[in-house]
Amino acid sequence: MKSSNVIAFSVIIFLTFPVISEGMSLRSLGVELHCRCIKTESRPIGRHIEKVELIPASSHCEETEIIATLKNTRHEVCLNPEAPWVKKVIQKIMSKKNH
Repeated sequence: MKSSNVIAFSVIIFLTFPVISEGMSLRSLGVELHCRCIKTESRPIGRHIEKVELIPASSHCEETEIIATLKNTRHEVCLNPEAPWVKKVIQKIMSKKNH
């Protein structure tokens, strides 16, 4: 390999490495770069929920997202934060955290 080819190859690797490592580090930290919820559920499914995850609005998603994991299937469902029954679930969770 000519020395100019080696130098060019080294520069490409040097410039590419931070991009690859940055993407890997963000993903490994669990950072989402977009909203997770495309569609939300408004029907009451409270008795089927095992756990609920609240994801506050951020620079990557301007909406607060509420993701429920279902008991039997472990399937994740996005809940509509405006649905009255979802608001009650959130209030219940928040009251448990404050006690």
